[in-house]
Amino acid sequence: MHPAYTEQVYTPCTVLPMSIGHTLLGLLEAGPRHGYDLKRAFDETFGHDRPLAYGQVYATMSRLLKNGLVEVDGVESGGGPERKRYAITDAGITDVDGWLSQPEKPEPYLHSTLYTKVVLALLTGRSASDLLDTQRAEHLRLMRILTQRKRKGDLADQLVCDHALYHLEADLRWLELAAARLDQLAKEVRR
Repeated sequence: MHPAYTEQVYTPCTVLPMSIGHTLLGLLEAGPRHGYDLKRAFDETFGHDRPLAYGQVYATMSRLLKNGLVEVDGVESGGGPERKRYAITDAGITDVDGWLSQPEKPEPYLHSTLYTKVVLALLTGRSASDLLDTQRAEHLRLMRILTQRKRKGDLADQLVCDHALYHLEADLRWLELAAARLDQLAKEVRR
């Protein structure tokens, strides 16, 4: 796999980042497409919350072309700039196959910003309890939004929202545990 085109996209329902290059390659397996068509297919399938910018699509396609994973299948002239139609190469298919067969690295969240904030609040004499309450309210707010979106969405939207909801539920359990241990943690961080 080529790390040169693994830009990361984060959306409220995409807990882990996705490789834009591999995603565009996978979309090309259905057949040759113009950059505009790739962007539209990506946005409809994966970019509900954060659509790709056209510049990101064309920069990624340029890198894929340079790496031999796509080729220009045709060029159309018209009233505007030339429109290239891209097709995936055999090397591109092999690369997507390798990416799809490789498991994602589980993210243990050992460097949590939220944990850092709790410790800093304790160290500086601020209310870590208030911080946890505020964070809990924000998690619950987002969970309500995702639950409503899940009810209205298609199966793909339901699955991606379930993924995010399960992560938010785990965060809520941690918030409760941290709140229960605040006194003990305060003693330890002040040593």
